[in-house]
Amino acid sequence: MTETLDQWLAREHRHAVRELLKCISAREIVKVRPGLGQTVRPIAGSIVASPVLAAYDPDPDYFFHWFRDSAIVIDAVRLLFEAGDLGAEALTHFSDFVRFSLSLRQLDGHSLTSSPHWGKNVTPDFARFLRGEDLSAVAGDSVYADTRVNPDGTLDVLRWNRPQHDGPPLRALAVLQWLRALQAREPGTIGPSALAEAERLLRLDLAFVEARWREPSFDVWEDELGHDYFTLRVSAAALRLGADWLQGKAGGVDALGGHADRADALMADALRADAHAILAWLDRFWLADTGHYRSRIMPPGATSTRMLDTAVLLSVVHSRDGNDVHSAQDPRMQATLYQLEELFDQLYPINHGRPPGRSPAMGRYADDVYYSGGAWYTTTLGAAEFCFLAAAAQAPRSEQRADWLARGDGFLATVRAFTPPSGDLSEQFDRRTGEQTSAKHLAWSYASFISCTAARRSVGRS
Repeated sequence: MTETLDQWLAREHRHAVRELLKCISAREIVKVRPGLGQTVRPIAGSIVASPVLAAYDPDPDYFFHWFRDSAIVIDAVRLLFEAGDLGAEALTHFSDFVRFSLSLRQLDGHSLTSSPHWGKNVTPDFARFLRGEDLSAVAGDSVYADTRVNPDGTLDVLRWNRPQHDGPPLRALAVLQWLRALQAREPGTIGPSALAEAERLLRLDLAFVEARWREPSFDVWEDELGHDYFTLRVSAAALRLGADWLQGKAGGVDALGGHADRADALMADALRADAHAILAWLDRFWLADTGHYRSRIMPPGATSTRMLDTAVLLSVVHSRDGNDVHSAQDPRMQATLYQLEELFDQLYPINHGRPPGRSPAMGRYADDVYYSGGAWYTTTLGAAEFCFLAAAAQAPRSEQRADWLARGDGFLATVRAFTPPSGDLSEQFDRRTGEQTSAKHLAWSYASFISCTAARRSVGRS
C-alpha cells in the first residue's frame, strides 16, 4: 500500500522529535578539537546546531550553540509541549535553556585573551583560524551579538562573521511564546524562580534589540554585513509583542509576586515606537521594478547580488506578530514567494520535470556556492509554512484557502521526495542529484519540520 502524505508526515514527525532532542543538553557527546587544544563537553541548556562530530572532513563542524538556531529549536520544543508530545521534559529543557543563556553574560573575552595560557595549546596550522582583537571586547550583552558559543558555555575562539543580531529577537519571541503557553496552563506548571529567570532573559533580549536594531550586522546566512530584512523583521516582531507583554505587566504583579513598575508602561511605549519605525523602514525594501522584497540594504559603497533571498520568507515564519504588512497576508510578500519559486524552478535541475503536485525545492539565493549551493530543508519547509500561514488568513472552505493549502502540501511533497527512508534531515540536498550535503542531522531542519507541520494542523490539515 502506498503511504499517503499524511502518513509520511506522522512518521517523519516522530523521527524529527527524536533527532531534535538529541541536540538539546547533549551532555553524553564530547567534542575534541585537537588543533585548538579544546575538549568540549556540553552542559544543560545548550543546544548544538548538529550533534555530529564533523570537522570539515568534509562535513562542517556545527558543534556550537548558535543563538539563532537555539532559539528556533527551543520554540519547536514549545510547540511539542503545547501539542502534548512532550511534558515535563519540555519544561526542563526550557528552564535549562534560559539558565544557560543567562550564564553567558558572565563571559569575558578580555580575561580569556589576557591569560598567560591563551593560545598555548593551539597548533601552528590552526593559529591562523584564531580570532583577533575583537575577542577581547566580548563581554556582557555583547556576548549575544557574537553569533555562537561553545555548548560548554565558553566563548568561540574561531574567526567568524560577527556581529549578528538575529539571535536575541528570535530568543525573545521564543520566550514570549513560552510565557504565553505557561500562562495557559495550571499555576505551578513551572516554578516561580524559573519563571523569573525567563522574564529576566526576555527583558535583556528586548533591551538588546532596542539598542542595536539600527546598527548593521551580518545577515541570517552570516555572509554580508548590512541591514538585513530577516533581522529587522524579527526585531520588529519581538519589540511589538514585547511591548504588549510589558503593557500587561504594568500595574500587575511580576513573577515573584511583586508589583510591576510603572516603568514597564513607558518601556512598552518605546518598544512599540521602535517596532513601528522598523516596519516603516522595511517598506523601503520593496523593489517595484522586480516585484519582490530585497533581502538587505548594503552600506554605502557595498553591493550585493543576493537581493532575492528566501530569508525574507523565513522572517514571516518566525515573526507571526499579527501584522498584516510584511506577513503572509501581504500581497508583496506573496509576490516575493512567486519570484523565488520561479528562480529555483529554473535554477535547480532537481526541479525540472517534477511531477504534478510537487512545488520547487527552495534554496537560499541564486549564486549560493556553500557546499552544493543547493536546496535547504529549512527554506523549502519555510515556503510550505508560509503557505499555511497565508491559508489561515483566508475564509474557511474558500477557494483561496484550498489553493494555499495545496501549495503548502506541494512543498511538503518535495521535502518528502528528497528525504531518505531513514527520515534524517541534513542542511542541504544537492541541486542536481538530490543527495544530502553539508551538516547532517541539522537541528534547524528538524525544528522547521515540527513548526511547519504544526502550522499545517492549525489550518485543518491532520
